[in-house]
Amino acid sequence: MNEKRIKTALISVYHKDMLDDILKKMNELDIQIISTGGTKEYIEKLGYKVRAVEELTCYPSILGGRVKTLHPKIFGGILARSENQSDRQEITQYEISQVDLVVVDLYPFEDTVKSGASEEEIIEKIDIGGISLIRAAAKNYKDVVIIPSRSEYAALLNILANNKGKTTLEERKTLALQAFAVTSHYDTAIFKYFNQNKQPEAFKCSIMQAMPLRYGENPHQKGIFYGDFNKMFDQLHGKEISYNNLLDIEAAVYLIDDFTETTFAILKHNNACGVASRPSLTEAWKDALAADPVSAFGGILITNAMVDAVTAEEIDKLFFEVIIAPGYDQKALEIFKKKKNRIILLRKMVDLPLIQFRSLLHGVIEQERDIKTELQKDMKPVTHRIPTDAEYDDLVFANIIVKHSKSNTIVLAKNRQLLASGVGQTSRVDALKQAIAKAIAFGFSLEGAVMASDAFFPFPDCVEIADNAGIRVVVQPGGSVRDNESVEYCNNHNMAMVFTGIRHFKH
Repeated sequence: MNEKRIKTALISVYHKDMLDDILKKMNELDIQIISTGGTKEYIEKLGYKVRAVEELTCYPSILGGRVKTLHPKIFGGILARSENQSDRQEITQYEISQVDLVVVDLYPFEDTVKSGASEEEIIEKIDIGGISLIRAAAKNYKDVVIIPSRSEYAALLNILANNKGKTTLEERKTLALQAFAVTSHYDTAIFKYFNQNKQPEAFKCSIMQAMPLRYGENPHQKGIFYGDFNKMFDQLHGKEISYNNLLDIEAAVYLIDDFTETTFAILKHNNACGVASRPSLTEAWKDALAADPVSAFGGILITNAMVDAVTAEEIDKLFFEVIIAPGYDQKALEIFKKKKNRIILLRKMVDLPLIQFRSLLHGVIEQERDIKTELQKDMKPVTHRIPTDAEYDDLVFANIIVKHSKSNTIVLAKNRQLLASGVGQTSRVDALKQAIAKAIAFGFSLEGAVMASDAFFPFPDCVEIADNAGIRVVVQPGGSVRDNESVEYCNNHNMAMVFTGIRHFKH
């Protein structure tokens, strides 16, 4: 158990709030306090006795406050091992006071970077003394309690109030673990600031927030989400978010953000099974659902407009897992909340990361997120027939969906409505055949529809199959050595084709 009682505390914090109750308990337990600078002044203003670091070191704070605690008299008191006879002799010889509690709150480096401060201001917020104090105290956890940030103040207050300043070895080791989490996160943030040009090419990522999930992709797999989910969403209702929910939520958010008109989308397994853009939200919902009402069962719903009661009444007819919107009127919420497990998410507008990464084999792969969205001006006609303005609208619409669908993928659309898609196929021909079969099964006519492909056609077979189904306009990246064969077929059958020059593989 190796229980120890706190006798001497060194406090050096940037943020002084939340210290009052801690200092009060320290005073009641007759714990000696050592401090410096603004922290010392704050403690004195509250009327508590505090010993200056400068009194121990016989050196003033120098270099504009850059050097305050970096001294053998301080670090010797923290690192001295009580069970080591040589250490005990040396701290006696050099008149070093032992320290058994270190409380630190580091300079807010990340917040300073986010604020858009100058480089000089950012550099000055790189904590040197504080980070060194944390590492020293954590290293000597057998003798020292380390409180490395404000997040652990509650734990310290519990130690002081309920345990009368006594800690076990296990408690000190747990706090040391948290201390190294704080220091490694802090150093990672500094490294990433300096390494914006990726020189050296090293992968470092640190996220301090964790949200345990019910399970991973399957019930026999454990799952955890690392990140601040609440920064992006308020969960207004429903059961705990799952691993698969999160994957679908991400796919839904990236998809909807590429639309500017009022749009509704339904997703299943990261792919859209229904999308429509309409003047009214109710129309958008009905037409999105019409694309595939079978797959929509148990899906993820997302819109870029406030959900009203009329639309909610229509949506309520379907079983769904999650709905995401920037707002809901009160009546709509009442309708949705009738089912206790429905997850209702209110989206907050925050910047999304531009870099994506995932574990792979014994490492990690990283890439820039695909943020390219081709508009009419980016589509180069390569056939005799030129798409009409309405057809261009559908091409842009279909190409957005194809960008956010698993490869190989083909998307069929008309009048800014998804008619069907073939996704995740090993053959582009199979993806097209799947899309055509689904569209026909749900009663859609493909006459006048457009087709979008995430990659080029190596042969003219896809445009021929599309032509036979009634499709008259095609958008694809182009780039095949046999592009001319697809273009020639289109010219011979009064079809229009445009190239974007941009491939949108998604795996």
